[in-house]
Parts: sequence; structure tokens; C-alpha cells
Amino acid sequence: MERRKFLKNAGLVATAGAAATTLAAPAIAQEGIEMNIVSTWPRDFPGLGLSAQRLAARIEQISEGKIKVNYFAAGERVGAFDSFDEVASGNSQAYIAADYYWRGKHPGFAYFTAVPFGMTTLEWTAWIKYAGGQALWDKMSGEFGLKALACGATGTQMGGWFNKEIESADDLKGLKMRIPGLGGDVMAKLGASTVSLPGGQIYENLVSGAIDATEWVGPYNDYFMKFYEAAKYYYYPGMHEPGGGLAFGMNASWWGGLTEWQQAVIESCCYEEHANQYEEAQANNGAYLDRMVNEHGVVLKEFNDEVYESFAEAAEEVFEETRDHSALAAEIDTAFQKSLREIGGYQKIAEIAYSVRRNNALGI
Repeated sequence: MERRKFLKNAGLVATAGAAATTLAAPAIAQEGIEMNIVSTWPRDFPGLGLSAQRLAARIEQISEGKIKVNYFAAGERVGAFDSFDEVASGNSQAYIAADYYWRGKHPGFAYFTAVPFGMTTLEWTAWIKYAGGQALWDKMSGEFGLKALACGATGTQMGGWFNKEIESADDLKGLKMRIPGLGGDVMAKLGASTVSLPGGQIYENLVSGAIDATEWVGPYNDYFMKFYEAAKYYYYPGMHEPGGGLAFGMNASWWGGLTEWQQAVIESCCYEEHANQYEEAQANNGAYLDRMVNEHGVVLKEFNDEVYESFAEAAEEVFEETRDHSALAAEIDTAFQKSLREIGGYQKIAEIAYSVRRNNALGI
């Protein structure tokens, strides 16, 4: 008698539990939220800006409108470099930016965009997703009330635009150059006067002569900036940003209040755009480089060994100073350098060795 009663009650509990589960999913799906995204890029900005807009639209699309997104380009809600404080304070829910813009708050942020002589996009993404990078990013961002995800990548960047040839480290002395992050610190060590300008302000400063040189991204992005109208020499490869990525930085409290489904939508869209932006750049860089050289008279130049060796020596000083900043900065640098050597060591005998052999064989 007691056994029959127990089984009956158990059946009722199981049925109720199943019903609750059935009801829970639609209830979550029907629950709508709204998020404001601020960006460091101007609206309809080629490459970076269009990628940010695409990501914002994708989140709303994939969530079927359950996550309503209001996207604000630089200057529409706050200034480009005010995005960090806007989100950390909770006034907006997310920003799209290069996290090395915030290195003034902590130098560790640079490692979550790019650092001199650091990882390529492939290597950096592997570190972030599978070798402990995301945990360190969470620790770093968490100190400022933020949670960040990778949401874009440009690949190995060009060394920059210069209004004169760079034949030795001495040619960098007194040069006024727009170059943010730790790469800017390297240039400063070599005597350059560096500034960190938002993307939308670079062209006017280069044309006016307020700066003598600038780095940006690569041919696909740079073509639309028309830097070739003000600087003739286009150098490669960029030691300052060998890869890495952009950040979708969210208010940590807001992120923590989301459902697992909402977090999954945002995370999936960020990773999708991280791959899309990188692949889009790789598909277009070659064609746009040809256009700049053949149609606009751009002179393509490779940094010589002497200049690159001076970059490397200055970079080591910058790393040492970064490690001395704090225990967390030292922890991040140590982990980054370890993964760079492990992942990069394999790439040396894999993609890199193959690409060199292939290009030699095909005369590329």
C-alpha cells in the first residue's frame, strides 16, 4: 500500500517536473532584453566599422529579436575612447574596440589585442580559446567590472605609412607617428613621438602634417582611408600587431544576469564575426594592395634587418617594464610568451614551412 502511494506520488512529481521543463524554455525564449553597444569606429567605417555593425545586427538576428540591439558608432553616444568607462559604469552594456586602447588603465589589456613580436591571429585565437588566454582575459577585465570576448581579427598588419624612407633606427627619431598599444612604446623607445588617435581622426592629421606616419591595418582597410594621398611609403611587416583580435567588452554584472541561452547567442555571434572579419581581410588584402601600388603609386617597402633588430631590442625593454607593473601583468606576459613559443614553434614546421615552400615552388 505504501509502495503504491510512493510510486504514484513520484509519478506526479516527475510529470510536474517535465511540465516545468517544457514551460521553462518558451518562457526564457519569450523574455526579451535590450542592449546598447558603443563602438570605437565611425559609422559605416570600412572594415572595422562595418564588422562591428554586422556583429550588432547578427546578435539581434540570431536571437530572433529577443535581444534588441541599439548600436552606436563612435561619437553617437560617447566618444570612441570613452567606450570603456561607458560600459564599465553600466550606462551601456557592451563596447566593440581594440582592448589595447585601455593599456593606460592596465598594460595587461594590450595582450588581448596584440603585442610586438607576438602571436598571429591563428596563434592568438588558439591561446584565447584553448590555452588559458580567456581565463586571464576574464581576470584582467573582471578587475574593471567587465567581461570580454574575441569578436574580430585583422591578421598580421602592415608596418605603416611613412612620408619618408626608413633605412635605419635613426630615421625614427623625432618622427610623429600614430601608433597605439605596446607597439607605440617600442617606437617611443627608438625616439619617435607617438600618439593614439581614433581611426576617424587619422587621415586629417596625416594630411595636415600633424603626424608624419601612421599604422592602421592592412591594404583592404587602408585603401578606403586614402592614406596614400598623404604618405608614399607603405612598409611591412608590422611588428606591432602580428595578429590578435578585437574585443566585445560587456558590463560584467549585466553579463552575469543573462540566461545561458542569451550568453550562448552572444558568444556564438562574437566568435562567428571574429572569423568573418579575419577571412574577409585575407580575401581582399592582395587585390587592394595591387590597386594602391598600380593605381596610386604607393611604394611598397620591407623593413630591413637593422630596423627590425632595433624593434626587437626595444620590445624586450617594453616587456620588462610591463612585467614590472604588477603581479597580474607579469602573469599575463609569462603565460603569453609561453604559449607563443609552444604554438608558434609548431607553426614554424607547419603552416609557415609549408607556405614558404609552396610560394617558392610556385614563384609567388
